[in-house]
Amino acid sequence: MGNCLKNSTASRNKPLPIDTIFMLPSPLPAWPSGSDFARGVVDLGGLQIRKVASFQKIWTVYEGGPDNLGATIFEPEPSSIPDGFSMLGSYAQPNNRPQFGWVLVGKTDAGDQSGDILKQPIDYTLVWNYSNTKCLKTNSSTDTAYFWLPTPPDGYKSIGYIITTSPDKPSLDKIRCIRSDFTDELETDSWIWAQGKDQESVDGLNIYSSRPKNRGANALSVAAGTFILQNGNNSSQLPLSCLQNKNLTSTTMPNLSQIKALFQTYSPYIYFHPKENYLPSSVNWYFSNGALLYKKGEESNPTAIEQDGSNLPQGGANDGLYWLDLPIDEQAKEKVKRGDLKSAEVYLHAKSMLGGTFTDIQVWTFYPFNGPATAKLGLIEEIPLGKIGEHVGDWEHFTLRISNFDGILDRVYFAQHSGGQWMDSCSIEFQNGNKFVMYSSLNGHASYPKAGVVLQGTGAVGIRNDTAKSDMVVDCGAAFSVVAAETVEEPPWLNYFREWGPARSYKIAEEVEKVKKLLPGKLKSAFEKLVNSLPKEVYGQVGPTGPKLKENWAGDEK
Repeated sequence: MGNCLKNSTASRNKPLPIDTIFMLPSPLPAWPSGSDFARGVVDLGGLQIRKVASFQKIWTVYEGGPDNLGATIFEPEPSSIPDGFSMLGSYAQPNNRPQFGWVLVGKTDAGDQSGDILKQPIDYTLVWNYSNTKCLKTNSSTDTAYFWLPTPPDGYKSIGYIITTSPDKPSLDKIRCIRSDFTDELETDSWIWAQGKDQESVDGLNIYSSRPKNRGANALSVAAGTFILQNGNNSSQLPLSCLQNKNLTSTTMPNLSQIKALFQTYSPYIYFHPKENYLPSSVNWYFSNGALLYKKGEESNPTAIEQDGSNLPQGGANDGLYWLDLPIDEQAKEKVKRGDLKSAEVYLHAKSMLGGTFTDIQVWTFYPFNGPATAKLGLIEEIPLGKIGEHVGDWEHFTLRISNFDGILDRVYFAQHSGGQWMDSCSIEFQNGNKFVMYSSLNGHASYPKAGVVLQGTGAVGIRNDTAKSDMVVDCGAAFSVVAAETVEEPPWLNYFREWGPARSYKIAEEVEKVKKLLPGKLKSAFEKLVNSLPKEVYGQVGPTGPKLKENWAGDEK
């Protein structure tokens, strides 16, 4: 009890990160004209939606959540809701970062022939209330919060909650429910808060942000920006829904000139570790410097690849009939393995996401060679893993998620081996205006938002991912090509669906044994378990494939 009071008092006297509203470092430019991109409104086929990011605080808790700093719940500032639009739900976020977020508001338009896409709830259900005067503070005289779930009319669904600081039910005119055919399933996304805990509660109440369950370039589900309450790990039959875009002719995606302008605005700097020996190159440089195409059954007669990849087999499936490899000559091979920073460029794939309300710009980088891995085992900081991790033809990427309402960079996805992490714009590092910074891990080339060491594993046992700034850097805005978007002609190499490197011929077991001999007894089994848990791509047992064969090419990031 004493600690709770102390923490609460300190929080009241010391500003929290959320007390600052995040703004991009520089004003945004005027986007090139064309399409309905960045016009502030999206038509879902009779339902117009707008993004609102001006909020008033409703309730703040000062404990629990990330960094044990609590969370805050907001609703749209009344003056920020345009005439004719209605609130659909509230917004929540942890207190450990600046205020950065949005919710959608909606109204029907002339396309709504029946006039009934939006309706008031018929009642409210009190789903949770909480009071602790030692740990809570609101913008009113009471420290109690009441969470209300709108009761929709038959044939309608609720999109978000209303929070009050009194036990009186909100006005029925406060919020709108959505006709069911304009909704879709949602699921929990990022964890925001749990009562009295700095990690997700397995048996108590959690607050999460929400996202559509169906996501991808062809999915029509729309995120509303609202949050969801959930008890423990019970995710069955969540009480809220997301929106759905029924306007299949929507033109909210940026055109080619707008895509280029967006990327120039946010284009990152990729920093490489000072010890990095395996740098990226352009695909054309790789082909021009001796990369070879092999065909099964004709291994003794590989084919030189045209500079643009025009003689690569096109389409089909990854059937194991073809693969690429480094030059045969040892001197040429060593040169190509090290890449060529001067020629390096990034390749952009722009696609519609979240029902046309966002554009994802995937940024793909090619490395001729992926270097060997290094492990950390307890107090032993660096253990070279021999050839484990080495493979030819390494494709890496990260993704910018940009709002089609206004062109603001909302989030960045940093791909890391078989997974990755989303980071909101308020949590990434910027340099030279609105350009952000990305760090490429030593030898493995995974992308990270901050410099340092990240372990791929559990506890103090894992594969090291070392990142740091050096003089080796790629300014992505200075060398990029849009290779996949509407009206863009794709280069031949993008539709080469076979492997960009051979399957490794060395025996993993032998490499593991070499390392195990150097380890004390207690660490031998931990090391073997670590190696066995890694995906095949990490230790090179299969040849890597190109961007189009990755699940996230058409789907969402993991």
